Amino acid sequence: MKPPNHDLLPPEAVQAPPTPPALTQRWHDAVFLHWRADPDLVAPLLPPHTRPDVLDGSTYVGMVAFGVDRARVLGVLPTGGFAEANVRLYARDRHGRQGVVFRSMDADSAHNVLAARALARVPYTWSDVAVRTTGGHAIGGVRRRAPGPPARARWRVAVGPPITRPSPLEVFLTARWGLFTTWSGRTVWIPVAHPPWPLHAARTLHYEGDLLPAAGIAQPAGPPDSTLWSPGVRAAFWLPRRVAVQ
Repeated sequence: MKPPNHDLLPPEAVQAPPTPPALTQRWHDAVFLHWRADPDLVAPLLPPHTRPDVLDGSTYVGMVAFGVDRARVLGVLPTGGFAEANVRLYARDRHGRQGVVFRSMDADSAHNVLAARALARVPYTWSDVAVRTTGGHAIGGVRRRAPGPPARARWRVAVGPPITRPSPLEVFLTARWGLFTTWSGRTVWIPVAHPPWPLHAARTLHYEGDLLPAAGIAQPAGPPDSTLWSPGVRAAFWLPRRVAVQ
């Protein structure tokens, strides 16, 4: 059933592939920091056969951090919880599917990092990651371990009231039902399903770090153009599908 006040969401937001998911997780205490970006500058960073997803002439680069728990493979095998921070772009393929492109993914669980790099071919790095929400503030940080160049970040966000009717931009930045990545030079689409994020208005009090430059993206000047927070959602991932080239 479609939740109230989410009429801006596409139909696929409440649909899932008919097969059982390969992985389920709960994401919690999520912080979304986004900066406006030039689509022409972002395009070379995307997988083949995808293009920047654009809203009102702009695309966005995001730093999104959250905790992960209740993670299970095939609904049976627990993988353990961890904290994650990722740098992401937004893309669209020729079928119109809108997805996330991860430029970097930091997590504080070495075995989950190794498994994700080997099985899903996504750019996880073993890092110290802290994510917590206390006293109306979401606080976090990253210190990268291996592999890859050193990188750090710290943030502090003031959490505001719930958003009862998300704006087009808030939907654009959070209503993503899959991710694009590359396997052996081929672009694949990994379907993801979750309820619409229950979003809260938020304000960035402090952000510093070099996660974006380490991911090949120049750090935008000034504070984020959008800051959001969410208590979290449950999510499911399916096996990848090849993106058609024609």
